[in-house]
Amino acid sequence: MPFRLDGHVALVTGSSRGLGRDIALTLGKAGARVAFNSWKSQAKGEAALAALRAAGGQGMLINGDVTDEQAINDMCARVASELGPIDIIVPNATCEQPKLTIEESDWAYYQRMVDFFIKSPFLLVKACLAGMKAKKWGRVINITSEVFHRGDRPFTAYVSAKGGQIGFTRSLAGELAPFGITVNSVAPGWIPTERHAGAPQATLDAYRAIIPAGRWGTPTDVADAVLYFASEEASFVTGQTLCVNGGITPW
Repeated sequence: MPFRLDGHVALVTGSSRGLGRDIALTLGKAGARVAFNSWKSQAKGEAALAALRAAGGQGMLINGDVTDEQAINDMCARVASELGPIDIIVPNATCEQPKLTIEESDWAYYQRMVDFFIKSPFLLVKACLAGMKAKKWGRVINITSEVFHRGDRPFTAYVSAKGGQIGFTRSLAGELAPFGITVNSVAPGWIPTERHAGAPQATLDAYRAIIPAGRWGTPTDVADAVLYFASEEASFVTGQTLCVNGGITPW
């Protein structure tokens, strides 16, 4: 069967809900042992793990701040002891993303974006890299965003951090390719999940109107793209960013 992940261990950060939950479930159903991660959503994390187990998958739940180096090291060590060394990393955890103009922004707001989208992936890779190199196999799949390609505005802090994450992906891919480790990015469009519940209908309608595919994307659309990058079938694909947005950015 193609796209199987039997024998692999995946860590998906921010996976108690939304896109992260579907990504973790998809990897688990493909055979990976999956570590779900939450920080403040313990009950939702437990429910996500229960859903995987109900589908016949194996996994665990770890709580921790994915922008803190010691917390990341502790979480990765615990996963390795219970599930095995992590060889698939999906940095998906995010923070709130208010659209602010330059005048409304301060550096603390920018730093928050940098911490989640550049610092966290960097620390996760550092924590798991030795095991991947020893195995001569690994996958790093960053969850970025179409906003970098679209130059969305007024959104400089988020767009800049996502651009930095894509740069991290491209450079790291070349560095790690000789070790059998691929590094790619999935860049979703706006895919409404429960955290968008308060979005104004007019805003939803305006975005929906520009999707060439003629429908909303779903978390499964994103999860399937991650599964491809994680699979053996994608072993010769690295340093790439795949936009999953129904054709909004066809370049």
